[in-house]
Amino acid sequence: MQPRLHLHLSITMNNVSVITMFFLSGFNETVSHRFVLFFLSLLCYCIICLLNVSLIVIIILDSNLHESMYILLCVFCINALYGTAGFYPKFLWDLLSDVHLISYYGCLIQTKVIFSFVCGELSILALMAYDRYVAICQPLKYHSIMSKQRVIRFACFLWLTTFCIMAVNVFLTSRLKLCSPYISRLFCMNWSIVQLACFPEQTAINAISANIVTIIYLLHGVFIVWSYMYIIQTCVKSIENRAKFMQTCVPHLVSLFTFVVAILTDVISMRLGSKELPRSLQNFVALEFLVIPPIMNPLIYGFKLTKIRKKIYSVLKYLKKKNS
Repeated sequence: MQPRLHLHLSITMNNVSVITMFFLSGFNETVSHRFVLFFLSLLCYCIICLLNVSLIVIIILDSNLHESMYILLCVFCINALYGTAGFYPKFLWDLLSDVHLISYYGCLIQTKVIFSFVCGELSILALMAYDRYVAICQPLKYHSIMSKQRVIRFACFLWLTTFCIMAVNVFLTSRLKLCSPYISRLFCMNWSIVQLACFPEQTAINAISANIVTIIYLLHGVFIVWSYMYIIQTCVKSIENRAKFMQTCVPHLVSLFTFVVAILTDVISMRLGSKELPRSLQNFVALEFLVIPPIMNPLIYGFKLTKIRKKIYSVLKYLKKKNS
């Protein structure tokens, strides 16, 4: 089937083959279990939507939660919905399909969405770290520095900056002449497309751009570490601050840890080209950051933050009373 389809995957211009469609060859290992995987993936996506939408609605409707920490949590959940929407619908469709194709432009769009979701997540985590730094280290200035309007502006600026940076990277990738339509993953990623380039010397600017982006977001990580060094220093001196740290900073640190571990395992696997690993394990590693953080984050914050936990309990109590 694939050789016949290959005729439609490219057109020839000036003796150079132009790719119009990609095969997602990562699905080759899923064929025998595709219905089970479809059910589990659909269940996972429904849980992600339910948890994140519930938290967003609770924060928006309750005026007591219109504080910087909860606004950032709301942005966090919106980003999770944005990123997973760029993956799950296509993934679910491919699991039931006999041929796993994606158009060239569809692949670039998916790359941009997932790439901006990942970097946007790190930007929001950095802003959350700054919020906790001001709340614990400069409590008297907290409401003036982290006002509702300013937090929304910060979040919009960071997300739009991330979106523009990713747009530049995807544009640079779109310039490349590609020699193969086969992507050895379950979804499109920028580096996976760059590796298909006919002329390696053309990818030099992509590598430079990728290194610049890596440095930018490593600086986000350095900023988070710097913030928590000051927070821990302050908390050691005060029992009240230690309690605040345990309640509001621990969920943030758990979110950061799970996200960084998920991303690093995928990046290491992709960059080192771990061909000795079984394909099923490579697929699992590739999906980690699209499964674990979007489910864990609303659960962690929902159960750990007192105001949200009380609101959830009151809603559940109301629903139980209404049904009885």
